[in-house]
Amino acid sequence: MRSLKELARPNVRALKAYSSARDEYKGCEAHVFLDANESPYNSPLNRYPDPLQEELKTMIVDNRHRNYIWKDSDRVQVSSKNLFLGNGSDEAIDLLFRAFCEPRIDNAVAIDPSYGMYQVCAETNDIEYRKVSLTEHFEIDVDALLAATDGHTKLLFLCSPNNPTGNLIDVDKVERILANFDGLLIVDEAYVDFANKPSWLTRIPQHDKLVVLQTMSKAWACAGIRLGMAWANDYIIQLFNKIKYPYNVNKLTQEAAKNRLMKEELVHSEVQQIIEERESMRICLEALPIAICVYPSQANFLLVKFQDGDALYHYLVQAGIIVRNRNTVHRCAGCLRLTIGTKAENEELIKGIESFAQEVEQLV
Repeated sequence: MRSLKELARPNVRALKAYSSARDEYKGCEAHVFLDANESPYNSPLNRYPDPLQEELKTMIVDNRHRNYIWKDSDRVQVSSKNLFLGNGSDEAIDLLFRAFCEPRIDNAVAIDPSYGMYQVCAETNDIEYRKVSLTEHFEIDVDALLAATDGHTKLLFLCSPNNPTGNLIDVDKVERILANFDGLLIVDEAYVDFANKPSWLTRIPQHDKLVVLQTMSKAWACAGIRLGMAWANDYIIQLFNKIKYPYNVNKLTQEAAKNRLMKEELVHSEVQQIIEERESMRICLEALPIAICVYPSQANFLLVKFQDGDALYHYLVQAGIIVRNRNTVHRCAGCLRLTIGTKAENEELIKGIESFAQEVEQLV
């Protein structure tokens, strides 16, 4: 089995990271800052943000050690050394390729369909991207995934709950991959807060090649601030910090995240409302004759196969209702991905679908 150091690119291992003025100043109180060529005016935005987001990381780690919306958090044993914060989870995904994959030599494996940025980042970094189809019920085929790997496979991506299908990946299947794949296994948990199973975050201390991605965009309702998280062995985090941009998370984002983290009970309530609305939407959609299948979901959306999903999509657009058309995605022909909104928004969507169905019926 390859070690983490063997998996990392030699040039990244040897790289001496850029040291910013804020990296070099440590350890004592100061009130005059003349080290970073900042303007003395327009406080506090005149100052560069903390390049390693230490205060924010402490708040996030403390949050994981309490039992709010992160499941099983009382058994989390990670620290801020296991946490990387980036400009959305997309930054961490890109850094995985940059830190571990040699262009035109190494490759990555992922389930299909899944989140599209894995492939975009692979191709941007000139890394072969191998797709392994989910079954017709959107389950993973562990044997097929492992068969797609070889000696140059550095990364294997699983999204759980998966986007766009909404289902959780079976725990035993993930365990089999961890036991039999010697590259990095990345479990993307953007939607885990809406699921009824615990996060894989609790397993990081036992698996040095496990990377867990999370985000402030979904349950925490902060998509606009672009804050993503990667949890991993501290060696992986050190590599990320070596090659990231010096001030990758701006001051406004850090402050907005801190403010939101202090509203845990409100966020927990909002998540529960979304879960309840998801169930109500499922019941309403399954009662519609044009809905062929409402797929089970542990996320904040439902994937629904309609009799003519493409036509329905365009009809809804004209009505000012925007959903995601997944008709051209592998195994998703005729499918629309419907985000769970407020009760009023969801009711308007159902009315729009019913109106489309009535018009189709009149044309027949």
